[in-house]
Amino acid sequence: MGHRIEVSSTIPDARAEQKRVELERAGLQVEGVHISDVYTIDADLSSDQPERVAEMLSNPVFQDSVVNQTRAPENFDYAVEIGFHPGVTDNVGTTAQEGVEDLLGTSFTNRTVYSSQLFFLSGDLTREDAQRVGTLSANPLIQRVQVKSREEYDTDNGMGITIPMVKLDEDPRVSIVDVLSVDDLELQRIGKMGIFDHNRSLTAEEYGQLRATYHNDSLNFGDLFEADGGFFQKIRRGPLALDLICMKAIQENARREDRNPTDVEVERTGQTWSEHCKHTKFADPIDDIEEGLFNRYIRGATERIRKAKGDDDFCVSVFTDNAGIIRFDKDNNITLKAETHNSPSALDPYGGAGTGIVGVNRDPMGTGLGSRPFLNISGPFCFADPNDQTFLYKGPNFTQKMLSSRQIHDGVVKGVNVGGNCSGIPTSHFRNVFDSRYKGKPLVFVGTFGVMPRISAGRPSHEKAARPGDYIVMVGGRVGKDGIHGATFSSEAMDSGSPSTAVQIMDPITQKKMSDALIKEARDRCLYTSITDNGAGGLSCSVNEMAKESGGCEYHLDRVPQKYPGLRPDEIDISESQERMTLSVPPENWQEFSGLMTSRGVEATVIGTFTDSGRSVTYFDGIKVADLDMDFLHGGVPQRPMTTTFQRGEYEEPDFEEPADLTATLHSMLGRQNIASLEFIAQQFDHEVQGGSVVKPLQGKGRVLGNATVTKPVLGSQKGVAVAQGVNPSYSDIDTYDMAACAIDSAIRGIISVGGSLDRIALLDNFCWCSSDDPERLGQLKRACEACFDYSVAYGTPFVSGKDSMFNEFNGFDENGNPVKVSVPPTLTVTAAGVMDNVNNSVTLDAKIKGDLVYVLGETKEELGGSEYFAMKGEQERGERYIGNNVPQVDWSINKNRYENFARAVEEGLVASAQSVDIGGLGVSLAKTSIGGKLGMEIDSKALFSRSARQDYSLFSESQGRLVVTIDPQNRERFEKVMGRSMCSQVGVIRGDNQFIIKEGDREVVRTTVDDLADSYKATFKDY
Repeated sequence: MGHRIEVSSTIPDARAEQKRVELERAGLQVEGVHISDVYTIDADLSSDQPERVAEMLSNPVFQDSVVNQTRAPENFDYAVEIGFHPGVTDNVGTTAQEGVEDLLGTSFTNRTVYSSQLFFLSGDLTREDAQRVGTLSANPLIQRVQVKSREEYDTDNGMGITIPMVKLDEDPRVSIVDVLSVDDLELQRIGKMGIFDHNRSLTAEEYGQLRATYHNDSLNFGDLFEADGGFFQKIRRGPLALDLICMKAIQENARREDRNPTDVEVERTGQTWSEHCKHTKFADPIDDIEEGLFNRYIRGATERIRKAKGDDDFCVSVFTDNAGIIRFDKDNNITLKAETHNSPSALDPYGGAGTGIVGVNRDPMGTGLGSRPFLNISGPFCFADPNDQTFLYKGPNFTQKMLSSRQIHDGVVKGVNVGGNCSGIPTSHFRNVFDSRYKGKPLVFVGTFGVMPRISAGRPSHEKAARPGDYIVMVGGRVGKDGIHGATFSSEAMDSGSPSTAVQIMDPITQKKMSDALIKEARDRCLYTSITDNGAGGLSCSVNEMAKESGGCEYHLDRVPQKYPGLRPDEIDISESQERMTLSVPPENWQEFSGLMTSRGVEATVIGTFTDSGRSVTYFDGIKVADLDMDFLHGGVPQRPMTTTFQRGEYEEPDFEEPADLTATLHSMLGRQNIASLEFIAQQFDHEVQGGSVVKPLQGKGRVLGNATVTKPVLGSQKGVAVAQGVNPSYSDIDTYDMAACAIDSAIRGIISVGGSLDRIALLDNFCWCSSDDPERLGQLKRACEACFDYSVAYGTPFVSGKDSMFNEFNGFDENGNPVKVSVPPTLTVTAAGVMDNVNNSVTLDAKIKGDLVYVLGETKEELGGSEYFAMKGEQERGERYIGNNVPQVDWSINKNRYENFARAVEEGLVASAQSVDIGGLGVSLAKTSIGGKLGMEIDSKALFSRSARQDYSLFSESQGRLVVTIDPQNRERFEKVMGRSMCSQVGVIRGDNQFIIKEGDREVVRTTVDDLADSYKATFKDY
């Protein structure tokens, strides 16, 4: 017997009004929206219990509730209910169930409470309009939509009771995968599309569509066949992302073992060998570089820097754990990690981005013996224009419609918002990048920094090792079908075969409880010897990675807590269901550890034992389902030597006259999506929780988004961590070497601008590439890696961690039904973290006082190749961006001297404000300084140290190494002496009024007001 509880507001509901405005913007004639929160309880309750539950779930001050009844508003035309599909994580339902259990003093064995939302709509609406409300509000991959007219609602006495219970028909047994007798084509099919599962019958229409889709692809077409007068398709479990070379290695291992592998063994090997986990494009030989790109250029740079620093080396652990570790002070270390969650975010932006942020939270938690997350990094998020109303389709004939650009944009922002806010971790750094080439697959970069004591209960916190005999313990959430093939899916291009099971939904509340119990208590009570997170590949990766520490493992998949019965052993092994950690717990500590977890409401289960057998052995219901050699599992992935080609991009140099009205041009630049205010994001994200925020995301009275932030990880200390990022994907069109160089210089310059210094900056590299089997794309990758080596070594800033995602493209159909491939531009995000000795010396970008002097540090050259200004002019004049050829160059020797001198000026208290000159150039940076301080500015363009005779090029060139600085006039002589006169130029003064003026002699180049500049800066996303 199910019970349905509806809770509605008795006062005006802000959520309902927000939804009405949203639907109105989408072109629907909606006059009113009323929202009811619905809780469906799948349990036999006594006569009074449903009413007691309803009282608990509603606030009597402003809400009303009904049980197993309807309470619709007096006037409505359609009712639309949105809930989750069976098996999808339902956080509201989970929290409600905990409340019900506490209230009734009981414990339900399985999922019992389900949540949904009911929208009552009034207005000039058709059924198609009401269905479109569902389309705009729900993701069909994870959510169900039910629509009823007023008449249907009254006739049916409401929406009815829907219980989204998972019912699995599959027989949860292990199966054998024949790799010994099949031909190479079938090996390819297994690697590309997965293990054969079963057949399903097709209609003639479905069969025709599949033939049309795959008529040029024998690999896929091989899964269609006719038999007994019918049409059938072989169903496979999902991509292993293994090519023929890897499948042949599995075949050869099967010959050595003298048996075919089980599905558990093949799936586990696929997860472990995936590009997502093994990073083969960086590890394999390439051209004459036998050791691979990573060892030559990334690890090689860090090793050279650490050796040069000697006793001043602040790196503690690099490239060996879930996150990099650097020294913070005499008592604490800092852990650093950033990664991407691109593929899942394309399918379900909210869930994909949300699991991205809570997933990267677990990396510091699983580094060393565990660190406490103190800071989240949000972005850069790389999107197509959210106003683009065209659609892409994964399937032919307008099937498998992708989400709109706006849905992806809003879903990603909301996902990271909820994941970070509900985890109690401040999110204080933001950046968006817009380019039409992110339409097929967005890039969602997220990061987390943690803090750990250098010594925990007598043990160095950065060291860990599972020991033979330790229990294998899974802690946190339960396992379901969500997240299956996530790692391998992320190693593939997006196409019609992309699995919906790759999507996961976060549960940050469960993770927060787990984090507090582990990091704040169990770690410092020495209750475990090693810890790692359950991320890509689930248990198959976490257990077996830890097993390298002890030399082997033995575990039982039937002991793993599951969300619902019926999961196959291979699914349990590779599921990426969230909020889980794997630990090694000595048997003598188990009772204390288990009791602690139980007291904190955290599920902990012994699923096996670490061994020194050299084998990875797994059981299910007493049957051995996997027995793999550890050396083969971790070291058996075959190398594939690669070759590259490279040709620098060459384009027609834009030829347009300098605009007569540069005032209007500056306003237009400030309104560009890549420059405009992201205040609408910053105000959603909590950056004050934990109390460590020093330099905020939004700076000054005018609330301008800064290039860097500063946070205190230890509240009792004056030391802090500055964070900045560099990302310039448009430069990749010309040369990825310069793109990478600019990304590094931009990230470092951001740290310098808020008061950091070069001697304590660590870098994180996140590569997102496309078509990475193509020699030209590999050539671009090699060029970028060369720049990473050159500039990290030059600046003395070591890489300590990183991540790559190598196949970011979409293969499908456009809005006209034509085949299309959409590849992201080669994108490298460099995150810089700088340890600051005294956060009281921090600097913000906003102008402070009338009469302060304005300086520009660095030289401006005609470097507009790939610039935002060229993109804008091209769009205005021909409908597509200009690219140009003169991409910004980085002169590290000059910049390094400038940055070191500026750090001394900050330390001496000579700087009132500073801003790194980034995308959009000097004109944009000067305007932001004025907007931030709500003070006018007067600039002499002749003093800008510009090599260009054109004012527009001087204002909008994106030359690197520059800062806009304001100082007290009394500090002028000392500031110029510290900086060196050849490296800085006073270009103007801060005014006390609202005027913003740029002059060339007596001629006004720009005249406007600070208020008008602010309006242009904030108008683009004003309604978001």
